[in-house]
Amino acid sequence: MANSQEERIKFLISEEISIVDYDPLWPGSFDQEASFLRQTLPSNLVVRIEHFGSTSVPGLSSKPIIDMLVEVVSLQKARSQIVPILQTSGYEYLWRPVRGDDPPFYAWFIKRDLSGVRTHHIHMVEHDSELWDRLYFRDYLRSFPDEAARYDELKRSLVRAFPRDRVTYTEKKTDYICSVTQRAKEYFQST
Repeated sequence: MANSQEERIKFLISEEISIVDYDPLWPGSFDQEASFLRQTLPSNLVVRIEHFGSTSVPGLSSKPIIDMLVEVVSLQKARSQIVPILQTSGYEYLWRPVRGDDPPFYAWFIKRDLSGVRTHHIHMVEHDSELWDRLYFRDYLRSFPDEAARYDELKRSLVRAFPRDRVTYTEKKTDYICSVTQRAKEYFQST
């Protein structure tokens, strides 16, 4: 594993991307990890835990990594109280920007299995983070299977084109995700 922050980031963004068919065990993996977090982390800091990303959409292919959105009352308190707990439990930690290289930032954790393969990503944010919009995207794909199928095809084509370039893979999905998220917000706010 890389030592400096720069080396760690270079390693993380160049890890091979794998897209696999939907696994019905993913919701249970989320539930198990959410239970662990609720039992391990200070209850006065954690407000809610949500499963999002492709593993949260039945039938959708995905990187086999459970994405979790964790609301905390304070990122400052999370950095001082939660980060040491999760690092002691084997999680990797990065303080990363929501997009690009500029603020706002959030706490991001990576959990790996014994062979070093990523199994969970924990995105820790406060209540006003724009990352909560990802739940609109999730719920829209759950409600509209044709849209989920379009997203599935986009991801599969991008992983074929950029199998070891996580930055480009993510950037190439951004316009699509933003467009669908905007439609989702309009749809769910009007119903």
